[in-house]
Amino acid sequence: MMLALVIEDDVDLALIFAKALEAARFTVESFANAEDAWHFMENTPPRLVVLDLNLPGKSGSSLLADIRGDGRFATTQIILATANHLIAQSLTDLADLVLVKPITFSQLRDLTGRLRETMTM
Repeated sequence: MMLALVIEDDVDLALIFAKALEAARFTVESFANAEDAWHFMENTPPRLVVLDLNLPGKSGSSLLADIRGDGRFATTQIILATANHLIAQSLTDLADLVLVKPITFSQLRDLTGRLRETMTM
């Protein structure tokens, strides 16, 4: 199975995202902050990241820049999840997909399922 990370500080949303990714046949690890996620990623590069931009401590946009600047993650796809559509628009070049909250379980499950299909081609 392919590894996906959910980096989201809202516990309820993180659970919904994780369940949607599992339904799309990903193995999921969840993190509430960028620092813990980065530490994990350094040893285990994920295939997909669902990234909230509004995180405590280091911001999601800083983590996004770190991921995109590191060659180990060249094949990692990133889905940004944010309530701020203006910030999301400014980062669309760095993300594979931008979702504006609220995001439903079925939306994320279906979109990640489609992404997964393109990853295995």
